Amino acid sequence: MVKNLPEKPGVYIMKDARGKIIYVGKAVSLKARVRSYFQSPASLSPRVRLMVEKVSDIEYVVTGSEVEALILENNLIKRHRPWYNIRLRDDKTYPYVKVTLAERFPRVITTRRMVQDGSRYFGPYTDAGALYDTLRFLKRLFPVRSCNRKIGDKTDDRPCLNYHIERCLAPCSGRVSEEAYRTVIDQICLFLEGRQEELIRAMRRDMTNAALVQDYERAAVIRDRIRDMEKVMERQKIVSPSLGDIDVIAFARNDTDACAQILLIRDGKMIGREHFVLENVGRGSGSNTGGEGGEADTGDPSDSDIMTAFVNQYYSSASFVPSEVLLQHPIEDEDVVAKWLSERKGSKVALRVPKRGEKKELVEMAAENARLSLGRVALERVERGEAEDMEEGALRDLQEAVGAEIGLDGPPRRIEAFDISNIQGHEAVGSMVVFEGGRPLKSDYRRFKIKLAEGPDDYAMMREVVLRRYRRARAARDGDGPGAGIGDAGKWGRLPDLILIDGGKGQLGAARDALREVGLDFIPTIGLAKEFEHIFVEGRSDPIILPRDSKALFVLQRVRDEAHRFALAYHRRLREKDATLSRLAEIKGIGRKRIGALFNVFKSLDEMRRAGVDELASVPGMTRKAAELVYSYLHQDGLAQNV
Repeated sequence: MVKNLPEKPGVYIMKDARGKIIYVGKAVSLKARVRSYFQSPASLSPRVRLMVEKVSDIEYVVTGSEVEALILENNLIKRHRPWYNIRLRDDKTYPYVKVTLAERFPRVITTRRMVQDGSRYFGPYTDAGALYDTLRFLKRLFPVRSCNRKIGDKTDDRPCLNYHIERCLAPCSGRVSEEAYRTVIDQICLFLEGRQEELIRAMRRDMTNAALVQDYERAAVIRDRIRDMEKVMERQKIVSPSLGDIDVIAFARNDTDACAQILLIRDGKMIGREHFVLENVGRGSGSNTGGEGGEADTGDPSDSDIMTAFVNQYYSSASFVPSEVLLQHPIEDEDVVAKWLSERKGSKVALRVPKRGEKKELVEMAAENARLSLGRVALERVERGEAEDMEEGALRDLQEAVGAEIGLDGPPRRIEAFDISNIQGHEAVGSMVVFEGGRPLKSDYRRFKIKLAEGPDDYAMMREVVLRRYRRARAARDGDGPGAGIGDAGKWGRLPDLILIDGGKGQLGAARDALREVGLDFIPTIGLAKEFEHIFVEGRSDPIILPRDSKALFVLQRVRDEAHRFALAYHRRLREKDATLSRLAEIKGIGRKRIGALFNVFKSLDEMRRAGVDELASVPGMTRKAAELVYSYLHQDGLAQNV
């Protein structure tokens, strides 16, 4: 594995025998770095030694520079969450503020997912309650729209209630110009950046200009907004006007977790603080960050390891990079990280570990806050641990109940379940849901629209769905086909400890046939029949019957029911879309091409009904006459009430 690695910068990806990514690291020299893991075992910590024993395959990606390697390492750790990497607790739970700048009249909304769609994101925010308080204040101060209505060139709609209570500028009815609306959006962005002083200066200029043209009503509104802003600023602690924009980072750790605290200082004022939990950092864990050195780390994760991992992962998704970052401990590859942050910001960023003075006091303040946050995290862990112990016990019971029959040699950490939903073969769909550690992993759920099976043949449908899923798994593991590649392999290449089929012997047999076809029939598989909750295994004529109060049966029922719910929801959505297409096809002169074009623009019949004639006519392929026909049809009394 090692001798063919290049002596170039890049990222290496370690996988276990099941194809699961267990560690991601970066290197100046891939060959030297990876070789260090496979030399003297005595020089490695017990944790690293255990990791190396589990490595079955190593992939690598050569990058053009150390900065590119750093960025790729961050992205892969975030996507795959390898067990042996220090990592932020899953930040999909943290909300962001999204300003939809790609829209003609942008909105300010919350989201938990960042996508490249031209929007601007602020966050992440760890205190959702404080975030929503801030948004309520923003909407009172800056009345931008909150609806998702599409606003075309002609804006002749009547304004809604929000306009009349001064919570919206009503761009839908032409009450505000695009330029004036954008000015308000720019002010919101300044506020979210923490640049309140700059924002107030801009607002004072607007107030003066309004007064000069004798628009005293508008000037008074701006004056009141400035007063509200100043009240907020009075509550912010003035650290030092000379400090400018600074992030202060420190952490506290115990035997299992670390909690990092960031103090956000903008224009010399402390505008907020955030805390983040890091996992896999307990003393004795022996994990490391993949930082550069000639040899693999041999001790427990150091303070520098933890600080490095946090800085790299936090700033990979942070919405703002300050000109200076104060750190409690030095980080590895400081020059590479500083260069990366400077490129993100567009100007020089300094990383410093202060030794004395005001900046040292700020770091100590952050460390004290981190210790307090860690105490709360420890309490939550105790409470959460009681629930996790119950789930772990249920998985052990499941292994004891059926393990000997199907070759399940441990508690099934990852369970994949399949279900089929159809009405006499019509709009047939399949679902796959995934549970890890007894909990749903919704990011790995998959839907399948049945393509090959004809008529109401549940067995053929189950075989098709299972075959499609594990054919992708085989391709991902073999490194070819549509499932290949590091990104896809992380999803499709992972194999479950247990496969659960919703159904009896027939469905189970169809699934096992599919697994044999792709050479993955070694995966333990069971069927759970609904009527009597009997468990079926291949090669056994009579079912396994568990007590009704069995924790193992409860786990299987929960997973099976979730697969059924997921399949049913997809089937219902397809039926509703089909019904909608049939209704629109009743309109003379509106063929399937035009219907398809309408649904490319409008997500639902309800959204289409809210559109005006001009908006309907702007859809590619639609004429004004066709738009009038659609509008008239959608606003028939009976139809309008049922949409």
